Amino acid sequence: MSISKLSIVVPCFNEESNIQELFKELKEVVTTFSFSYEVIFVDDGSKDHTYLEIEKIANTYDYVSGISLSRNFGHQIALLAGLERSTGDVVITMDGDLQHPPHVIPDLISKYEEGYDIVNTRRIDDESTSFFKKKTSSLFYAIINKLSDTKVEPFGADFRLMSRETVDAFLSIKEHDRFTRGLVSWIGFHQGTVAYKANPRFSGKSSYTLKKMIKLAVNGITSMSSRPLRISLYLGLIFFVTGIVYAIFILYNYFIGLNVAGWTSILITILILGGIQLLIMSIIGEYVSRIFNETKSRPLYLVKKKTNDIS
Repeated sequence: MSISKLSIVVPCFNEESNIQELFKELKEVVTTFSFSYEVIFVDDGSKDHTYLEIEKIANTYDYVSGISLSRNFGHQIALLAGLERSTGDVVITMDGDLQHPPHVIPDLISKYEEGYDIVNTRRIDDESTSFFKKKTSSLFYAIINKLSDTKVEPFGADFRLMSRETVDAFLSIKEHDRFTRGLVSWIGFHQGTVAYKANPRFSGKSSYTLKKMIKLAVNGITSMSSRPLRISLYLGLIFFVTGIVYAIFILYNYFIGLNVAGWTSILITILILGGIQLLIMSIIGEYVSRIFNETKSRPLYLVKKKTNDIS
């Protein structure tokens, strides 16, 4: 499949020290292409001078543009904002910290030319990735693929190529709490995968704290599956039946005259039942919160600034 124009979308948050180096590497790649191209930077409410660095590049190169969101709306929303402004018949999304190496872009395009509508990537971690991050990432994908009917590429990333047809299909989904990797899998089409070795960050610290990773994991699971609600039902039934059996056991001992010293067992039972109830209420609360967010009908993001060449 031929390409007329390529769009590259880069969400950024506090990447002031990375933008210039990233663009340098991107420029070395895109200037070798025979088709036209554009690079769209999305500043997701950075606290540093990320947007100023974007403006410097956009003022020098006419194929570069950028927008600054009014606050930090999150990586998934920044990604969406960039996709909505892309005009290419093929779009590549990647992070702004150089962990997604630009030299892999020709590999994505080659895979697309083989006939794939979406080309996902599979991350191969470098030696600097912690044991904890590797294991938690593996556990997350195992859980979400077990619970969801839609399979998500293990060790995937938001570094992918999408045809215009699949971008339009993706943009037609109007969910507020978005899990991009799951939604891309859900829309279907012919999807392939390219493996790449993740680079360490060029500079700075990752903004993806443990808290944000947990939030993404919860959002991913609740976005792609309702099975946790069914699990809550099964847990409730199991403990209800257990409670009935235990009550019969206590009554039986009472009527045959046995003294049951059950303070310890009662306390343990109360703690277990209380914990299960709180867990079930928390799971239900997550789904209610998603319903609440969807009914508010607020815009997914607001734009504060944009470079002159963005409409």
